[in-house]
This record gives sequence, C-alpha cells and structure tokens, in this order.
Amino acid sequence: MPGRLRVGAALCGVVALTAAGLIAANGAQADLRGGAVGQAGNVSVPDPADVLLREQLVKADAVETQLGTRAVGSYLDDAGDLVVAVSDQATAELVRAAGAIPKLVPFTADQLGDVQRELDQIATGSNAGEVRSWFVDPMSGTVVVTVPSGARSLATQRFLKKARANGTKVTIRRSAGVVTTTDEFGLLGGMQVDKNTGYTCSLGFNARTNDGSRIFLTAGHCTSGRPSFSRNGYILGETRSSSFPGNDYGTVSVIDGWDQRGEVERWGSGDIAVQGRAGVTVGASVCKSGKSTKWTCGRVVAKNVTVNYGTNKVVKGLYQHTACVESGDSGGANLTGSYALGITSGAALISGQCMAKYGQANESYSQPVGEALNASNATLVLG
Repeated sequence: MPGRLRVGAALCGVVALTAAGLIAANGAQADLRGGAVGQAGNVSVPDPADVLLREQLVKADAVETQLGTRAVGSYLDDAGDLVVAVSDQATAELVRAAGAIPKLVPFTADQLGDVQRELDQIATGSNAGEVRSWFVDPMSGTVVVTVPSGARSLATQRFLKKARANGTKVTIRRSAGVVTTTDEFGLLGGMQVDKNTGYTCSLGFNARTNDGSRIFLTAGHCTSGRPSFSRNGYILGETRSSSFPGNDYGTVSVIDGWDQRGEVERWGSGDIAVQGRAGVTVGASVCKSGKSTKWTCGRVVAKNVTVNYGTNKVVKGLYQHTACVESGDSGGANLTGSYALGITSGAALISGQCMAKYGQANESYSQPVGEALNASNATLVLG
C-alpha cells in the first residue's frame, strides 16, 4: 500500500415502489469543466455546491477503492467532510494523507462483512421473519439490524437470536412501519408508467444499450412477469429484462416516437438535467422523483443494505435514505445533485404513508443505478 492515496478517479457511472414519468434525453455529453452540452449546443454551468458534492463523492470512491477491506466504509458528516471508518492506526494515517477524516472502530470490514453474509444466508435459506434490513454501518462500526417495534414472531426471534450471537458486532434497532415495495394498483394520474397488469410504477432514467437500443430503467419488481408499459394510454414498450428479488432493477424497450430526454421531473420546480452518474456515499444528499410523492429529498443513511420484503423476497445491495417514498413511486429516479444515483425500490410505511408524516425519520430503499446500467450494457441519456 503506498504511503499516500491518489484521489481523483472519475465517477462511474419496506414497500417496493413503482416509479413515475418517462424521462427523455437528447444524448448530450457530460463536460465536467463546463456542464453538459446538448444537441442545440447550449452549455449549462454546474452549481458550485453540486461540483463540491461531486468532488467529495469522487474522493470517497477513490479512497474506498484503494483501501479495499482496510476501510469499513465512509460517509459525509454534517459539515460535508468525508469520514472513513478504519480499524487500525496505520490505515488511519493513509486516510489523513488522502485529505479525509479517519474514524477508528473496533472491528474490521472482513469481520463485519462475514456477519452480514451470515444473516443474508439465513434470510434467503430460511426466513428473516419480520426483520426489516441489515447493513454494515461505518458510523457505529457494527452491523445494524432493523426490526419493527412489537415484532414477536417465532421466525423473527430466531433470526435475532442468530444476530445477537455475534455480540457487539451487531446493533439491534427497533423502528415503526412495515417495509414493502411501492408499486401501486390502479391507473392513476401524474407522471407514471402503467403496466398492462393494472399496476403503476414510476420511470427511472432513459438509457441506450451498447447496440443502440432505446430503453428506460425502472424497478425490477415493476418488470417482474415481463409486462408491457404505457403512459396516458399510449404504448411505451415491452419489458426487456428484469431482476427481482436478489436485485431490484429492470429495463423496458422504448418504441419509436418517444423523445428520450436526459431530464428528471421536479414537479413544478423545473426539470433537472442529468449530468452523469454517481456512486453511493453515506451522508450524501439524495432527491427522488416519483408519481405519488413527487420530488422529495433527504440523505443517504447506509449502503449495501439487505432488505427483507417478506415471502422470501430478499434484496441485497440497496442503499437506505431519508427522502419520503410511498406506493406508486417504485422505479423512480434518484439523484445526488444532478447525477443519477439510483432507482426507487421500497420503504417502511405507516398506514401507507412515509414515516416522517408520523414524526419519525423516513426509511426508504433504492437500487444503485450503476449496477442496473452495467447489467444492461447501457449508458444514461444525458441532459
């Protein structure tokens, strides 16, 4: 390991929720020095705060990549500074040399990763009961297991007993709400895409495959069963690929006649042009667009989260955030600044509403966009 990390690598690009709106795009190219240049040659100057956020996300990605399992994880603190959790003093010095803040925690990434993998195996091979989610948390340096308050089923107790057997490597957190995917039955108004099965979802991002095919991304539970999609009664296209459970992403072929713009609907505040894609960093801002709750914002709480949607529907690799998400938002676009971050998957809801409406922090889950694009051999349509 070199004595100093090089930071500057480019960004690569519960209820399940159905996501809104065909987001069209003009095939513009991202220019990090001057914004995005569209077909008409117009240049949009990036917001300074957006540039600063991107720099921190790039730094987080570079530090975690070069440290590998020597880093438990990283996050942005309340001041927007990058903090990296490590378990030894030598690695802490490397973090300082990279311009980030080290945080010493008692367990290594390998130790905590083994705990999460053990819980994953129990959930997929047996049953996690009512346990909602679990993830390696760089802030506490433990595996955080979230379970609804009052959950007392035998399967839940068996799972928690296995988790507690790991001692102080695990933190059990009680929370309200019922986690579910957030697709929705019925043909509803607003920015949405309708399945021929009668459910509605939201559209995530427009993209093009390596062979030039026109597609859009949405949630995998929306494309499960390979339905066709329409909007306002007009056909959009057929399901092209679908991955759920395990993952939660799918793609839909877009027929000729639809203008694919690289923009996301902000519901009355003007569309936002997509400048590229970003990796997930704990503490980063996130805003989501969906047909039910429209444009809502929050912060990334955790990444690489395993979520139990019940009935053996376990999804790995999601990120958790605090933006409000409700039924009908599934598949919708998530952004950090003007960069694509993910696709809405689900949320913990109380009486069908996001938890903030009951005075508690929202618990929403999304699929990172990079994995969906890579699996589809596709790139985003930019604004």
